[in-house]
Amino acid sequence: MGKNNALHEQDKDAQGEKLVTGRLQMIPKDPAKEFKRTTLAAGAVLWRGDLSDIDSIEVACIHRPGYDDWSLAKGKVDPAESLPVTAVREILEETGYEVRLGKLLGRTIYPVLDRTKVVYYWTGEVIGGEFAPNEEVDEIRWLPIAEAQDIMTYDLDREVLVKAEKRFRLPATSRILYVRHAKAHEREKWAGDDNLRPLEKKGRRQAEMLVPMLAPFGPDRIYSAVPDRCQQTVAPLADELGLDVIVDKRLGDDGLIDDLVGAQQAFMDVVNEGGVSVIVSQGLSIPDVIAWLSANGRLPIDIEIKAKKASVWVLSFNNGELTGADYLPSPLPVR
Repeated sequence: MGKNNALHEQDKDAQGEKLVTGRLQMIPKDPAKEFKRTTLAAGAVLWRGDLSDIDSIEVACIHRPGYDDWSLAKGKVDPAESLPVTAVREILEETGYEVRLGKLLGRTIYPVLDRTKVVYYWTGEVIGGEFAPNEEVDEIRWLPIAEAQDIMTYDLDREVLVKAEKRFRLPATSRILYVRHAKAHEREKWAGDDNLRPLEKKGRRQAEMLVPMLAPFGPDRIYSAVPDRCQQTVAPLADELGLDVIVDKRLGDDGLIDDLVGAQQAFMDVVNEGGVSVIVSQGLSIPDVIAWLSANGRLPIDIEIKAKKASVWVLSFNNGELTGADYLPSPLPVR
């Protein structure tokens, strides 16, 4: 996208692009370097209502007095933040609402002065809080999606709402946060039982940073494969949420190798519990299980299924079938 010093935030439709197509969304390894001068931001389509009745769903339309426009809640990334962390912080600061993140809808891209602004949007169910007018947002209107599209100032925001409506019409009855363990000490330098190989310094930091990134999805339960590095990866999150870690050999590489069908059934048992579950696993299991879910679900995945250390796949299911997948490559700050 070329440089254009005449374009500002309120001109974002002029040369904007929307990348909100498809139920498979992948954040780049280093999103801040996607363009020469990138400004990263994140937000959400705030919603309330009952997903079993699409007519009951209302979304939040945000009025910004500084621009005199109607848009979606969003804001720029602060240092030390991952994109989901930015989304929930900015929403709380702008609107006073606490949200539970859901599906990553994609991103919009547009030039602002000599930079390229990239905004990632999730769905965000309001679970608490209260709006009070402030300098950034002086009014919020809760409207059905069709009316919200009419009031929005920008076409890019309307397209995000169109994508959100599609997700609401096929809602997630369960969601899995499928985490690969954080960076551990090198296998070649570890003489003991491989299951006892612990996290190294970077891995411990990754584990700590997973807490603010995963907590906004509202996990109900946490599972881990047997290796200590898997359990150590999720220990800070479990401590923060006050949840026990359920250890199951079938959810790791050894379980997959020993009994493929049993490993697949163990994963589906978690899916069928409903709600949001965390599963911490390993580099062999994660791509294999996701490929199997894709082949037997409603979401074709015909690209390489990545699983970097401490990465997260946010998998959405409708009545046991895979319907959406979002890849978050790292919990570490994006700037």
